[in-house]
Formats: sequence, structure tokens, C-alpha cells
Amino acid sequence: MFKKKPNIKALAPLRSSDRRKIADQIIADYGIDVPSRDTTDQAETGQESAIIGVGAIRNALLPDNSQSARFTTTAGKDLKQVSGTIYIGKHPAQPQRVLWIKLEDKLLPTVYTLWSNPGLVPLLHTPDVVLQKLRGGADLMTPGLARGPPFPSKATKGSVVAIASLEKPTVPMVVGICEIDVASLQEVRGAKGHAVRGEHWDGDELWAWSQGGSGGGNAPDEIEGWDTFGGGCSLEELLNDVTVEDSDDAQNEGGVPIPYKTAEESQEKYQNEFVEGEDAEPFQRVGVEGKELSTKEIDEIFWNALLYGLHHHRNTNRSDPHHGLSFPVNQSALVSNLVLPFLPITTSAQAATLNIKKTSWKNAKKFIKAFDKAQILKSKDRDGGECVVVDIDFEDPAITNFVPYKLPKKETAGAESGGGGGGKAITADISPSDSSIGQQLNKIDLYKPKEQLAPIFAASKANHHALYLPTELRPIINAYIDSEKLIPDTNKRLVNLDPILANAVFDGSTPLDREVLAKGSVPRDALIDRILKSCSPYHLILRNTETRDTVKAKAGHAPKISIVLETRSGNKTVTKISGVEVFHIQPQALADELQKTCASSTSVGQTAGSSPKKPVMEVMVQGPQKEAMMKALEKRGVSRQWVEVSDKTKGKKK
Repeated sequence: MFKKKPNIKALAPLRSSDRRKIADQIIADYGIDVPSRDTTDQAETGQESAIIGVGAIRNALLPDNSQSARFTTTAGKDLKQVSGTIYIGKHPAQPQRVLWIKLEDKLLPTVYTLWSNPGLVPLLHTPDVVLQKLRGGADLMTPGLARGPPFPSKATKGSVVAIASLEKPTVPMVVGICEIDVASLQEVRGAKGHAVRGEHWDGDELWAWSQGGSGGGNAPDEIEGWDTFGGGCSLEELLNDVTVEDSDDAQNEGGVPIPYKTAEESQEKYQNEFVEGEDAEPFQRVGVEGKELSTKEIDEIFWNALLYGLHHHRNTNRSDPHHGLSFPVNQSALVSNLVLPFLPITTSAQAATLNIKKTSWKNAKKFIKAFDKAQILKSKDRDGGECVVVDIDFEDPAITNFVPYKLPKKETAGAESGGGGGGKAITADISPSDSSIGQQLNKIDLYKPKEQLAPIFAASKANHHALYLPTELRPIINAYIDSEKLIPDTNKRLVNLDPILANAVFDGSTPLDREVLAKGSVPRDALIDRILKSCSPYHLILRNTETRDTVKAKAGHAPKISIVLETRSGNKTVTKISGVEVFHIQPQALADELQKTCASSTSVGQTAGSSPKKPVMEVMVQGPQKEAMMKALEKRGVSRQWVEVSDKTKGKKK
């Protein structure tokens, strides 16, 4: 659910009464044993009381001085909007973290809460290779369950559970909700269907949240107190350091061993049977090692690869009339971005075999003409023999009804393009994580008064060394005007100049200054505007939950992102963008997205004249891509007003 960064509102302190109510709700929901308050018998016998107070249990679940905030995010294949509340607190010797998530009426613990409160929920296990998939947002399928049956008795349908790997069986890494009654399962081998729906995991955006933006905390190697065999124990026992010892005897684990075949078969089985995060068929295998593919088979693979690329662009850019493409698309760009990334290459031998020169078309131009003949796209020839695509029918049944196949996620050497140049396959993970997508940015202009303005701030007991918003400066100036009685009776809109205003604001260096000094008065709005201009400018660019108190202001006016369109090599247009780093945008991640969105080649290099110690990077994209860049920036919280566009392709009028 939190694979993408949620929109988190401002934090608010949690009242003590509300904290107790929430903690009591957690105690009730999770069936935590609350100790008896009657300790009279123990006191009479002189025995040391081992009973932990209710307050200590509440504090272990939701510490004092906790905060809350509302959030919104999207979930599921249809990107349904989800809203809820997060509770942020600090365990002893730990930084502030998100400890609980409230969705509707259900409170879910985060991994930080589980690391500090062993035994809070039932703990399930799965192989590490499956856990890595779960940490990417996939659901745990029933065959992926390990160390059982029997499974924890509380792992019933609708209950909250934690999932750990077999390699670190005492460290919960995923929090989810049971889709079935796991506790009643008698056999998992050969079973089908979802077992646990993942809600939160080590590595998602809630795990990464921190007050200072330092990122998430590392998981411990081992946690004492987790009952890895599902017996469970009370929080009272856990807080008294009562631990359950693991048996070294594998026979006592009560689990059914998972049948391993070869490493390749095992990996493929886990990825396709034990997890489910997208509608995809198992890995498509291309040929057999040592077996030569026929020309017809290679033709079919290339044909399906382009259909896959068009199908992907149609589904991921539904709001765009051209579905993320900017026409015309030249033949090398089409092959590099819409064919090569979607070839099911798993070995270097297959990369050598899947060469467009080994198809019946022999080159990219004839390959495109074949799609033109099938009326899936329209193409035309340019001077010099280059073929470009001018339109694509995204509603063609071959595209709309295409069924995607699973692509390998590792990078492999790509097949060559048909234009004679080499192409490099883009990694098949076509949705890379980019923390800047969905972020909220707020640009604030601040002003620092100069020393000669100190008497004006002294009248309202304001600190003239502080930074102020324009709206904060106005009442300070009005307070000085009122205290010195500088408003004439004849015109309330004017302000009479006294020696301080005359010397500090109007120095007589311009004709306007001399005119104002000669009259001895100035309109109030003009005076405030002049004082504002005499202050030193500063700026802040706040991200998400950052505030003026947590981010240091930088001198000068806020910079703008620069987009430049220019002509190179005669008549080729390129679009360059620079200055994105100050807006928390990684140039390389932006270049990767623009490469796919524009179906054009991109490059990242240092801007000319920038400091080698603090280089400003520049992303260059082939073609006129101003609007595509604007949309990519808006997805990252950048307003169009913060962007400066310069079009150098327009010739000067004679």
C-alpha cells in the first residue's frame, strides 16, 4: 500500500486521554493480557512484584508525546484512494518513527512496533526469495507459507499477522492481513490462492519516514521474544524478558519442507506461485540452450515485444491522447524503447539470437512497415531513407487484447537495432522507485531586515535578525508607524517620514527618493514595499511534512528550473532541463522516465559552468519535449511558475 509516498498532513500532538484510548483499543483488539491491579497478597508475602502496570503496557505500544497525522494514498490495481491516520512516536533510544497505521477502524502495527513488542501478532514465515517479493508490494500466496502446518492459532481470516524469512525467523519484515484461515490449513503444498495481503513492509515509504529525512532504520539481526513456532505469549511476559528458545532440531519445527529443485527452477517457482502482485504469466522462456530458434519464432518474439511496448504505454498513460509518446518517433527510438525492453531475454545466448537482423524483415524500417501494413501504426519515409512513425492506433485489438508475459528483471545485453546501430536493453523493471513522484513542495520567500532597520523592529519588540514572511513584516512596520504617530490627520493613507525612515529607506540616490524626501511623506503601501525590497532575500523549498523550523533557509531568491529548446546538427531539436536537484528530484531518475515517456534517447551531464564540487546536472532529451518535461515536473510537485522556458529554435525575424 505504501510503495509510493503517501500525502501526509501536518503532525499534531496526541492528547494524553486520546493516547490512552488508542492504547486501550490496541490492547483489546490484539488480546493483550492486562495484569491484575491487586498486588496485596504479594506485598504481604514480601515477594517482589513482577506485574507490569497498564501504563507501562500502554507506553510500550504507544509512547508518551506521540503525534498523529492524516494521510492519503492509492492502493490496488485501480488506484483506489485510501485515507487514514498514522501515529508517530519514539521508543527508548530510538528516533521518531511511524508506529501505527489506522485504516477505517483497524489499527495496524508497523515493523518498528513489532521490533520493540515481540509476540504482539502471529508470526508467519516464508523463504527469503519470496520475502523480497513481498517487500515489493506482492501478496503472499498459500504455497509460500513455511514452518507449518501447524500455524499460529491466532492467524485466522481478517487477523493482522507479521511475516519473517526463514533466514531471520525472529525479525518481522512484513505486516499483512490474512485472506484465509491460515491456522486451519492442513497442507500448503499444491494449494492455491492468497494467504496474506501485504499492507506495510520494511522498505516502503512509511518505513522510510523520519522527522529529519534521514531514512528508515535497519532491521535487527535477531529479536528475543518472538515465538517462532506460533505458540504466542502475553506482552506482560515479554516485557519481563521471558523468551522462547528455538530448537536446533529441524524435526521439531513442525513444518513441511519445501521441495527444492535446481536453483533456476526454485527461483522461478517462488516468483510465479508464491507471490502475486500483478497479472502476469510465468517467465516466458525463449528457446532451449543449444537450440537455434527459427526465423518464424524470432519474428513472433519481436512482433509480440512491440505489441507489449504499445500495450504498456496505453495502460500507463491513459490520460494522454498519445499515451506518453511524442510523434513522430524515429525508427531507432521505437526499437530502443518499445521493443528491446520487452524482449524476454534471460541469457547472453538469447541476446545474441534475438537480433532484428535475424528476423525476416532484416532491419527496423521493414519491421515498422509490417506494422503499417497491419494498420496498427502509420509511418512515412524521410529524406535520407529514415522511417518514422507518425501515428499509432492504440485501440487496435492487437494492442488492447494483448496479454503481457513476465519479463526478467535483470539487465541483459540487448539485441541490436535494425538501423545498423547497437541498442541496449532497458531493464524490464518498467516502474522504478522514484521518491520524488507524488511529493508535495512548498516554496517560501523570506526576508531578513538590514541593520539600519533595527529601530523599526524595536518598536514591536521583534528580532531584526530573524527571517520574516512579507505578511509578517507588515504588522511590524504598522506598529512602528503607530508608535511614532506618523499618520497625518489630513490623509490617513500617507506616512510622514521621520529621520529613521528617511535615512534607512530613502537615501536620496534616485530622483524618486529625492522627490519623496522633498515632500516629507510617502503612501503607506509604497513605504512597506520599499522596506521589503531593502531586506535581504532568503528562500525555503519544503518537502512534504517539512516546516520552517526544521529546514535551514538559503540566501537569495529561490532558483527556477530551466528548460531550453535548441537546434543541433542542422535541424534536430533537443530539449534540456537543469536545476532540478534543489526540488528533491534526481536527474537520472527523471531522465529514465523521460526516455520511456518520450520514446527518445536521453543523456545526463554536468551543466556548463557549474562547480565541480557541487555540480548542477542537465538532462537532454531528443526532440521538442517541453510539455512532457512539464508533466513530469508536476508529478513531482513542481509548479509551472517555478520553471523558466527558453525556446532557441525560433529564428530571429529579419
